[in-house]
Amino acid sequence: METNSQFTVKFWGVRGSIPSPGQETVNYGGNTSCVEMRIGGKHLIFDGGTGLRALGKSLTAEASPHNAFVFFTHYHWDHIQGVPFFFPAFNEEDCFYIHGQVPPDEEMMQMEEHFNHRVLHVNSPVPVADIKAQMKFHDIVCGETFQLDDITIETAPLNHPNGAMGYRVTWQDHTAVYCTDTEHFPDRIDENVLHLARNADIFIYDAMYTDEEYHNPKSPKVGWGHSTWQEGVKIADAAGVRQLVILHHEP
Repeated sequence: METNSQFTVKFWGVRGSIPSPGQETVNYGGNTSCVEMRIGGKHLIFDGGTGLRALGKSLTAEASPHNAFVFFTHYHWDHIQGVPFFFPAFNEEDCFYIHGQVPPDEEMMQMEEHFNHRVLHVNSPVPVADIKAQMKFHDIVCGETFQLDDITIETAPLNHPNGAMGYRVTWQDHTAVYCTDTEHFPDRIDENVLHLARNADIFIYDAMYTDEEYHNPKSPKVGWGHSTWQEGVKIADAAGVRQLVILHHEP
């Protein structure tokens, strides 16, 4: 039962790049990025990887209508591939508030046009007209802070090819930070990430590699837009984080 006094975080997809079902991924799952937060009676969803499909199946077991705020870090395939398979999107009783920043190469578009064209039309045979739920679109300027009633959401740019956006969510002195996809700098802590993570209760961080994998001379991952769990620990210590959660695991 959802109450107005809760702040919960649930992970529906923590895998990076491609879905990876199988025996080797059963501990943490093979679905790509999707994190759900229930905060003070509001429903927040971060990213729409294949974990979004599993979340949608769970929501169909709850009473309608569903209202949720959806936030995208960016639009690489592993963060949007669950959208056409999100069952509640086909329910006319439901309503979703879609938030994100249009990529630099499509900056002439508004969020609604970008979402309908790139996220749905190009990547799915399902006609956009078949999406029966109400979709209300909100363009974010990366770096801005805004309110969802008594929930404060801060954003900051992340170090990732084609750009990405991190989110800090605060409600009644409790804070969760969602920070993927991002690559650390070799000589310093990323000030954008450090600022988002400051004194957070939960810091969710991109740890696709180990340091050894990242620097492997035979197959280095430098410049690929992802970080390591060791770098996540450094940031968590520097920012005074209470709990570090790593995700975007290599498939």
